[in-house]
Amino acid sequence: MAPVIFLLFLLLSACSRKYVFRHEAKKSALHQLTKSLLRNYRKGVRPVRNWTQSTMVYIDFITQSILEVDGKNQKMTLSVWYRQIWNDEFLVWDPAEFDGINEISLSFDAIWVPDVIISEFVDVGSSPDMPYVYVNSSGMIKNYRPIQVVSACSLEIYAFPFDRQNCTLTFRSWLHTVNEVNLTLWRSLEDVENDKSAFMNEGEWELISVPSRYEQLHIDSRDYAQIQFNVVIRRRPLLYVVSLLIPSLFLMIVDVMSFYLPANSGTRITFKTSILLGYTLFRVNISNELPATAIKTPLIGVFFAVCMALLVLSLAKSILVVKLLYHSEKPVKDMSVSACLLDKYGSYSQSIKDGGGKAKVRVRYQFEVLPKVEMTPSSGELSKNILLEKILREIVALKHYLEQIDGAGSMTVEWLALCYKLDKFLFRLYLFILAIYISVLCSLWVIWSSPRACILDSRLFH
Repeated sequence: MAPVIFLLFLLLSACSRKYVFRHEAKKSALHQLTKSLLRNYRKGVRPVRNWTQSTMVYIDFITQSILEVDGKNQKMTLSVWYRQIWNDEFLVWDPAEFDGINEISLSFDAIWVPDVIISEFVDVGSSPDMPYVYVNSSGMIKNYRPIQVVSACSLEIYAFPFDRQNCTLTFRSWLHTVNEVNLTLWRSLEDVENDKSAFMNEGEWELISVPSRYEQLHIDSRDYAQIQFNVVIRRRPLLYVVSLLIPSLFLMIVDVMSFYLPANSGTRITFKTSILLGYTLFRVNISNELPATAIKTPLIGVFFAVCMALLVLSLAKSILVVKLLYHSEKPVKDMSVSACLLDKYGSYSQSIKDGGGKAKVRVRYQFEVLPKVEMTPSSGELSKNILLEKILREIVALKHYLEQIDGAGSMTVEWLALCYKLDKFLFRLYLFILAIYISVLCSLWVIWSSPRACILDSRLFH
């Protein structure tokens, strides 16, 4: 019985050793390949056997999303898929010698990597750390990684919210000349320009195109290869039109309609003052939504400033008209009842005491007197003539008073007509200025937001 158990034990141990041997054989093939490739490898040396031959680095660029556009600091943050491919002549093997392994991953820090940088790079983004690259048996190395780029960009926000931006990303070797490291595109120019497959198109910005071109930069009698990508984007203006422009236009329309209120009442001035205060509060609330820049004020900021100036001008015009109307009513109001009664009395002096009897005002009224008629010194006729003369003088005084009232009334009517004509003229002038300003503003925004302008801008970079 003991020999049988011993034989079974030997059989089981032999099978387990055979399985472990095969597993270690496959594992050792990958280890042996890695050790074989990196045993005498020098990552500080450019991987070419002929030092006069340049290393060709293929670059591919795919825009994924626009994270931030900072007009105040003139920088843009975007997320891209970056692919970098080159050939390493020292990382070549025969797959048949290493159990058919055709591709392996090596540490990014263990091999030579081209020193390709972005010239407009200004800050370190939160890019994920990708410590490995793929190497195939022919020596081709593929470095695929998502990167978050914070780059300097000349942002032009004058046409906000109908603006388009063109930010440049230039890839170049920092130290190696074109004779040592040369750059080229992995795909064609048209494929790179029109590729929007990975772009997240639900945000504020819309990707128009990504034109690219190859250049050689001449510095200190040396030529450096570089590839320039122009990320052309356009802002979606619907949100800002609804939240900023339409409320402002509604307030301006209400201000225009307030001109139909009576000019000789204080209601118009009160109403216009309320509109001006409401517009000021509206400006304070939207100040955080407007882009900030230290170079040039956005056109929408000019629009709001001009709208407020027009509201102030409208209020000043209404105050002027009311003031003129007040001047036209003042002469009539100053003619009191007592003055009217005093005008009835003849050409003799009369003292009028105030309520306390302390002050006296001497008023003299002179009237036209008819020529005296030769009369007989009869006492009866003389008294009748004197009475008739007094009656005649009172009638003449009433005549003069009524003529003065008619003259003042006609002057008041003419003055009121002049004030209303002035109000109508200023109203039409206000509408004319407002119409010209809005039409010019809309024309500029339509021109800037047209698709033809986007096409022309993208063609400038070819």
